[in-house]
Amino acid sequence: MALPMTPPEIERTASTAGRERDMRADAPGVRVQPLTASYGSAAFQMQYVGRDLAAGFITGIMAIPLSVGIAMMSEYPIKVGLATVAFACLVGWINAWFRPGNYIGCPGIAAGLAPVLAVGVATFGLENMPFAIFLTAVMQAIIWKFNWQKYLLVAVPVYLVEGLLAGVGLKIALKFLAFTYELPAELESVESFWNAARLQMILISLAGYAGFVYLFLKFKNSQPAVPYFAIIVAGVLLAQFISVPMLSVEDVALTLALPIPRSIDGPLMVVSMLGFSIMLAIIDVIEQVMSNAAIEKIDPLKRKCNSNNSLFAIWIANMGSSFFGGMTNLDGLAKSTTNRLAGAYTKFSVLIIGCVVSFFTFNTHFLVYLPKFALAIIMIFSGWKMIEGLVHVTQHGPYAMILAILCGLLVFKVGIFEGLLAAMAVHGIVHYMMYANLEKMPGRAIIKRYIDDLKKNVSDIS
Repeated sequence: MALPMTPPEIERTASTAGRERDMRADAPGVRVQPLTASYGSAAFQMQYVGRDLAAGFITGIMAIPLSVGIAMMSEYPIKVGLATVAFACLVGWINAWFRPGNYIGCPGIAAGLAPVLAVGVATFGLENMPFAIFLTAVMQAIIWKFNWQKYLLVAVPVYLVEGLLAGVGLKIALKFLAFTYELPAELESVESFWNAARLQMILISLAGYAGFVYLFLKFKNSQPAVPYFAIIVAGVLLAQFISVPMLSVEDVALTLALPIPRSIDGPLMVVSMLGFSIMLAIIDVIEQVMSNAAIEKIDPLKRKCNSNNSLFAIWIANMGSSFFGGMTNLDGLAKSTTNRLAGAYTKFSVLIIGCVVSFFTFNTHFLVYLPKFALAIIMIFSGWKMIEGLVHVTQHGPYAMILAILCGLLVFKVGIFEGLLAAMAVHGIVHYMMYANLEKMPGRAIIKRYIDDLKKNVSDIS
């Protein structure tokens, strides 16, 4: 009787099988069958239960401050944000039994979409956002049904998306910067902004950020959750001796209701909400596909991701969350990386993450022990990591880098949708002028060439 293989042996076997498959694929006339079936269930495997339990608990704790910060950035109640994460985890785990998109991705509310949702709340009101999220889910269901995500990846260059995320990261960092020098009301000085308490708060924040970065660099390849645990524990302990501003959580009621518009100011507002939902759906889809590409690289067994299956789970979770006033979701890279390095092998870890988040959803009074400066450090660092993504654009050349930086600045200054459209317009004009002036092509021929190239690129990635 053969003994079961240990996880390292499975990893080596999977890697060897992958190389052998690649070698067979080079042989003419050979049709290679995918190996995904040999990996077992994406949702649960008994041999990985212990690892998935530990990974789920660690990642779930890490997900709490991130989800809190993103909900605040989105102008949503914190409790609603946590409920969205818990529900998305449940949907993601159930979906993994039938249509696995990835094997270790962790669902949650995305930092990249936070400013978009904040714009929606400011424009349409929080009471109308469930209808907007429902429309977003419908758009994503259509994209999933016809597998249009492959067209979006070609139509919107990846370096523009990196620029968009950099602009969003800058918004997030500046949004939470004020928490690093905020004082409790009793320590505020009416006469002047600067006082001893303010300087002390700034020094605490600087020391905390330096410590967080040090721990992140030290443990990022082994236990990336360590800096998150450290800053939270240190912040809670420090608050016992020094008066610092603490997080306040509104205990809103979670109720089920039809996601219908509550107050519409004419048909123009409906059209505006439709456009907003299309933008939200497209950004959500693109960010998920990009995350899947990265998740595939860090998968311990090198299993392939199916982005369209991931979109299936996303639109179901979005549609479901619209019935309790929830937010949009996707499998974020930061939490997915932590999930993998913490030992996850299947989506069972996601179910554990959902349980941890559910506990804090219904016990939000525990969150008041979290100092604001600790939350700010986590969110400023998250914003910086989004800006740092511009480094990946260097491989596309100087033109791509210039356009990505322009896109980021436009997103920061005028808004996400407007900034992305403006950058794409600049991109189109530059290419049009190159074809028209250098190759002397007429306008109709340039458009035809663009469409032909689009079809070719789509067929290459299909």
